[in-house]
Amino acid sequence: MFAVSRLHSDLDNGDGSVTYTLLGQGAGSIFTIDEITGDIHAIKSLDREEKSYYVLRAQAVDTETGRPVEPESEFIIKVQDINDNEPKFLDGPYVADVPEMSPA
Repeated sequence: MFAVSRLHSDLDNGDGSVTYTLLGQGAGSIFTIDEITGDIHAIKSLDREEKSYYVLRAQAVDTETGRPVEPESEFIIKVQDINDNEPKFLDGPYVADVPEMSPA
C-alpha cells in the first residue's frame, strides 16, 4: 500500500462525526480512502504504460446526516514512468569496431 494524498476537513474534530468518501477512476479497486483519517492510498502497483493518470474525487461527509461538510476535492494522480522493462536485442549478437581516439 502506497500513500498518495490526504483529505482533511477543518470541521473534523476527530470524534467520528465526519467520514471521508472517494469516487472516480479506480476508487475502491486501485485507490482507497481511510474513512476516519482521510488518508488516500494506492492498494495496487501503478504502471504508466497502462494508465498515465487517474482523476479522483474525495469528500468529507457528516456521519449523522450524510451531507457534505465541504465542497468536493479533486485529485489528479500522475503516474511516473520508471524503466521497468529490461532491454531486448532481437537481432543480436551485434559486432562493431570503434577506432581509438574517435570523436564522440
